[in-house]
Amino acid sequence: MTQPTDIRHRTGQLPRLLDLFCCQGGAGMGYHLAGFDVVGVGIASQPRYPFTFIQADAVTFVLEHGSEFDFVHASPPCQHDSECQRIQGNRHPDLIAPTRTALEATGRPWVRENVRGAVPKLHTPVILCGQMFRLANYRHRYFETGGGFTLHQPGHPEHLVPQAKMGRPVPPGHYGQFVGNFSGVDLARRVLEVPWMNRDGIRECIPPDYTQRIGRAALAHLTVPARVLGVAA
Repeated sequence: MTQPTDIRHRTGQLPRLLDLFCCQGGAGMGYHLAGFDVVGVGIASQPRYPFTFIQADAVTFVLEHGSEFDFVHASPPCQHDSECQRIQGNRHPDLIAPTRTALEATGRPWVRENVRGAVPKLHTPVILCGQMFRLANYRHRYFETGGGFTLHQPGHPEHLVPQAKMGRPVPPGHYGQFVGNFSGVDLARRVLEVPWMNRDGIRECIPPDYTQRIGRAALAHLTVPARVLGVAA
């Protein structure tokens, strides 16, 4: 049985979060703002990643080192399940199942994120949308949890603002989609609150607001004394 970790004994130290498939650090920034010491892992170099970065295969790394962290976040590449990639006829590996297996092996609480196309393969995912955070964007992302950690589904505000067509400039009164070879990098940086990113990072990123909310819930989970949950210390 996975037990909650009481992190209060490490006075003066932040709980450690492992950010797998980290890209340019949208998710990592949210966890940092929530109060985690963040370490990112990715197969490609990420000079824009704002925290400690380790270049390595994410699945291999979490199998070897995941248990050294208090909480694990994973964002395996979404291209396999992306509508854009299917339209273009591109093929990419499906890392959903291998990532879940590796996360479960850590014995730590975890979150795994992906896009709408992956939902049939995720276990009771929670959807987050930019409208929940007053962002001028929708950007749906789906979050599966495990290791004893759960998330509650927030209310999902109605989508009332039209979206610009994919890849087109954003006209007044519209939201940008910011995917593919989109127009308006500076606008996307402001809307998604990722000023350090370039186009490559923005098109796939999780807005930090999303993981800041998840991170706060994770900290609450980690600091619950085992005795309160009826688990032997």
